[in-house]
This record gives sequence, structure tokens and C-alpha cells, in this order.
Amino acid sequence: GSLVPDEVTIEIIHARLSQSDCAKGFILDGFPRTIAQADALNTILIELNTKLTKVININVPAEELIKRATGRRICKKCGATYHTKFNPPKKANRCDKCGEELFQRTDDNEETIRKRLKVYEESTRPLIEYYKRQGLYTEIDGRQPIEKVTEEMIKTITLAKD
Repeated sequence: GSLVPDEVTIEIIHARLSQSDCAKGFILDGFPRTIAQADALNTILIELNTKLTKVININVPAEELIKRATGRRICKKCGATYHTKFNPPKKANRCDKCGEELFQRTDDNEETIRKRLKVYEESTRPLIEYYKRQGLYTEIDGRQPIEKVTEEMIKTITLAKD
């Protein structure tokens, strides 16, 4: 439930954004997670002569996140992902693609998820105001169907490019 140390994460992001395929744009998922990481990202972007155009937060209430994560199941062989309620396999506890047994990640339990949410509240939530002050923040309701969330994300990104 804890975050990877900033210096490690920042170095990985710096190395990746320095690659040529990021020159025309990139999407960061789950980074930055702290104000210190956001400040480091700003430094990296200045060095690379680029800037953020939009920050999207997909907002889902904590209790809904707990339900989603604790129901996740993964295929041991092919990595396919299922959910006990929202996307169950056709045959109980078996992968539809390869027939292998499904498992629950050890960190997909309520205690660990609540710890992650506490870390989010303390470390990541302050980024909302940080990016609102810069006029970059957009929030999308993550309780909507995934197709609607995707549509809103694409619309937000497209408008940011224009």
C-alpha cells in the first residue's frame, strides 16, 4: 500500500519522457502522486521543453473502489483480468481464454486497499488543488460505464490538444 520512493519513480519518468516517442505527446497514468513528484515533473518538462496540457482525475468513491478491487481475479497463465461481479468468467474461477485457474492478488484485500486510500488522501489528493490552480485539472465520474469514462477522457485530451 505504500508508494515507491520519489527518487526511483522520478528517474523512471525522466528516462521515459526523454525518449523520442514522447516528443509529440504522452499520457502519464498514476504519476505524479505527490506534490514533490509534481514539482519534479515540472523540472523534467522544463528540461524537455514541453508542458502538461491536462490532468484528469477519474473520481470513484472509496467504498466503490474497495468493491472493485476486492472482486478482481487474474489468470495465472495469460494474465486476463476478471471481476467476481462486474466481469465474471463463464466458468467459476477459470479463465475464459485459456482455462487456467484464476487468483486474487495478495494486495487486493480490504485492509491493503484501505491503506492505499489513506495514502491517497494524505499524499495524492493535494494534487487536485495544485493542478486546479494551474487550470489543468478535469474530473471525470468513474462510476459511469467504462465506455462513457473513455469517451470523456478522449474528449478532454482532444480539447487540450487544440
